[in-house]
Amino acid sequence: MHTHDVFNQVPDLVPFDVSRNPALLEGLHREGGGWAEPEVRALGLRAGGAEAQEWGRLANDYPPVLRTHDRYGNRIDEVEFHPAWHQLMAVAVEHGLHGSPWLDDRPGTHVARAAKFYTWGVADAGHMCPISMTYAVIPALRHNPELAARFEPLLGSRSYDFGLREPSGKAGLIAGMSMTEKQGGSDVRANTTTATPQPDGAYRIVGHKWFTSAPMSDMFLTLAEAPGGLSCFLLPRVLPDGTRNPIRIQRLKDKLGNKSNASSEIEYENATGWLVGAEGAGVKTIIEMVNMTRLDCVIGSATGMRVGAVHAVHHARHRQTFGKPLIDHPAMRNVLADLVIESDAATTVMLRLAGATDRAGADPGEAALRRIALAITKYWVCKRAPAHAAEALECLGGNGYAEESGMPRLYREAPLMSIWEGSGNVAALDALRAMARQPESVEAYFAEVALARGADPRLDDAIDRVGKELTDFSDIEYRARRVIELMALVLQGAQLVRHGHSAVADAFCATRLGGDWGIAFGTLPVGVDTTSIIERAFVS
Repeated sequence: MHTHDVFNQVPDLVPFDVSRNPALLEGLHREGGGWAEPEVRALGLRAGGAEAQEWGRLANDYPPVLRTHDRYGNRIDEVEFHPAWHQLMAVAVEHGLHGSPWLDDRPGTHVARAAKFYTWGVADAGHMCPISMTYAVIPALRHNPELAARFEPLLGSRSYDFGLREPSGKAGLIAGMSMTEKQGGSDVRANTTTATPQPDGAYRIVGHKWFTSAPMSDMFLTLAEAPGGLSCFLLPRVLPDGTRNPIRIQRLKDKLGNKSNASSEIEYENATGWLVGAEGAGVKTIIEMVNMTRLDCVIGSATGMRVGAVHAVHHARHRQTFGKPLIDHPAMRNVLADLVIESDAATTVMLRLAGATDRAGADPGEAALRRIALAITKYWVCKRAPAHAAEALECLGGNGYAEESGMPRLYREAPLMSIWEGSGNVAALDALRAMARQPESVEAYFAEVALARGADPRLDDAIDRVGKELTDFSDIEYRARRVIELMALVLQGAQLVRHGHSAVADAFCATRLGGDWGIAFGTLPVGVDTTSIIERAFVS
């Protein structure tokens, strides 16, 4: 007998079609981006192909390296990436996952971009960070029309042009954001970085930033204290005269996940910046950028859930246990179906938010809905991702715990989306702030979920419970997570009841809203159509 015969091992999932996802394609059409389906499908085949999956592996196995000085002792502050990183970036830029939607006047451009971002993110999550920030910088930059006119075309260019050179001479630009400091974190008003006006209209920026992702970006939006208060500034890495702006990279962070992406601490040593928006309006200005990256946090979490569900289902279809395929065991079917339900709910609400982004400029109701729905969804969907990744990994058993499966990378990546752009409490409190300052956002929320009234009594009851929670604002900050969680679940339930697969919607309402559910995944009630639900994760 040969001791090393290999049998009953699951065949490689790669290559697979990432776009073979009914929740994604149905939502793409429903929200106005159906014209992009051919590109989404082509990108889906590429993202699940052997080449892109290998790029993702290499970019994470060989993370970026900081080069502070050249061989002669000159300060250069450059980060060196594996070539696979640049391949991933080039494809993302080529397909307009960065700033291109702002320069496209077709309806549904943000929905199309969300679908492509979701699809290509399966190759690697880390490089989506600078792509996301480049997407998000444009609406903030428009607070300075002169800078916007100069840089928008390059921020939306489909050419990836890596390297530190004067921005206006490049074929395309990547932008970043540098806000938090070591003493403040999410409390950006505690920042100590200063901005001193200069006779030529620029500012001298001095200070330390604790967490600056993608430090090799061509330019950053940053916050600093100007004479008129906390303000927003644009700082290029290379100045108009071709000299390096003195932005010193002190070190790269050794992070839990997101290994392919460089995150750093930086020092501004009398760096040059230009004001974006009015002095004292820094938070108001940069929140435009934060809201867009929060949307991408939701998209990224939804992507991770889809990856986890697909890998778990694929493994269970091909693994034999106790005389039959693992997928035929009732306990496993319960878990797999539950994972798919969570994934479908995240994908469906993500596309609804992208649709609201498209329509917000012309529709005040959509703008108001987006304001509150983005905060509550960012809180809940991003909060669910780590638990989902852990359960999906467990479906593969010991094989899932091995790095070669890709599941540990998925698991390490999952918590980031809940932390990035405001952790759980920040997102929940931001939703409460929207209710207090923009009561029309609450009206928009109830108008949206009311469209599903009458379709499922469990959803109707949950909508009523939200109303009761919001009639009493005593201890509301203490109850913030409880309230926002319920609001997020109701929003997801309303979308699924109106647009989702009937079996998914019924199971979601029974469990997440009706309470017929345990604490862990895999505690669905008897009678759920697990066959129809699980099949939604078949990609090959």
